[in-house]
Amino acid sequence: MSADAAVQLRRLLNVIPRLNDGKSHSIDEVARLAGADRDTVLRDLFSLSHRLGDPGGFVPGLQVYIESGDRGVSLQASHFKRPMGLTRAELCALELGLAMLRPERPPDEQRVIDRARERLRRMIAKRSNEEVSAPQRYGQLATRDDNQHLVTFRHGVRDRRQVRITYRSADAQESRTRTICPYGLVASRGAWYVVAHCDDTDGIRIYRLDRVEEAKLLTTSYDVPPSFSLDSVVQGGRLFHGQDGESLRVRYSPRISRWIAEREDLPLDADRSVTVEYPLADAQWAVRHVLQYGPDAEVLAPASVRKAVADRLARTLRSWQQPL
Repeated sequence: MSADAAVQLRRLLNVIPRLNDGKSHSIDEVARLAGADRDTVLRDLFSLSHRLGDPGGFVPGLQVYIESGDRGVSLQASHFKRPMGLTRAELCALELGLAMLRPERPPDEQRVIDRARERLRRMIAKRSNEEVSAPQRYGQLATRDDNQHLVTFRHGVRDRRQVRITYRSADAQESRTRTICPYGLVASRGAWYVVAHCDDTDGIRIYRLDRVEEAKLLTTSYDVPPSFSLDSVVQGGRLFHGQDGESLRVRYSPRISRWIAEREDLPLDADRSVTVEYPLADAQWAVRHVLQYGPDAEVLAPASVRKAVADRLARTLRSWQQPL
């Protein structure tokens, strides 16, 4: 984030909660609250208005109304009902979230996270007189059953023993039983995953623990190939494993490209769209990823995923057309 962007963000975070009272405010009043001139405030408000209609996967935006004449300003934002002052419980939750995020990020980002956590600790210490209830002191990545599976997989990874699982993928109608060789466990995006070789499909697969219905540790042992590395599966804090080097190429329309480009650290194309290439984990993951953006995401390659998206949309359309 540039210095100018950081200053603008501080202005907006200071002003938005004060405008979110259901009333109309003059530009002069908004400028006074922001500590800036009228033109700067108007540019800030227009920047906010450009984020209306946020794409899927992003926090909903704000509704900003700028009236004619005195140019009164009113604003609606469900996420800013009060000034940006956090309670001790909220500060503790942020610190815990950063602690969970840290292992997933590269070293340069870890240093930034460490500085942010230190600032949060100082703020928490200043609010030591605020009571934090016992349930807010703890957090976990999985449910109780998932934790039991986690223990089973940890034993499998440590002792190099196979595990028989009953697993139901996100798009499956029924569960399936698989015998796997767990190579490693990874926490990513708030969930646990086991990276394993599946004997039934003879390939590397990634299983999400909250979709594992049963897990039984077997006596059969295995060896991890010397060429395997978890680093080849985890990229940018996300889990990928492409088969045969196949990639997914997606074009995002100019309407949402700004957010995608920021997230992926990519430049925009000449037409203001952005094209991103991902290692292809599996076709169903790709379909779910693309459909969350509606008409603003187009699969460029491979053809098999384009067809899978079209088939999913056709099935959805047929289900809507069926009489109740």
